[in-house]
Amino acid sequence: MGFMDKVKDMLGQHGDKVSKGVDKAGRMADSKTKGKYSDKIRTGTQKAREQAEKLGRQEGGGKGPEAGGGHGKGPDAGGGRGKGPGGV
Repeated sequence: MGFMDKVKDMLGQHGDKVSKGVDKAGRMADSKTKGKYSDKIRTGTQKAREQAEKLGRQEGGGKGPEAGGGHGKGPDAGGGRGKGPGGV
């Protein structure tokens, strides 16, 4: 089980706690900035909740760019500076 699979599993089981944590962090950031960036913080927390819900729904996920199907960037995407010949 890869890292993202574990994240999806946790979000599927504890999505409500993640959402509450994102809301709490947003409220604290808004408080610390004295409302100066309320609209930006609100947008960010909404997007964070949406992504958490999306990943939670992908629990057990399929293949594709979002589910790590090998079409994205990262250490397993190939074409970069990775292991040399012979896996070294």
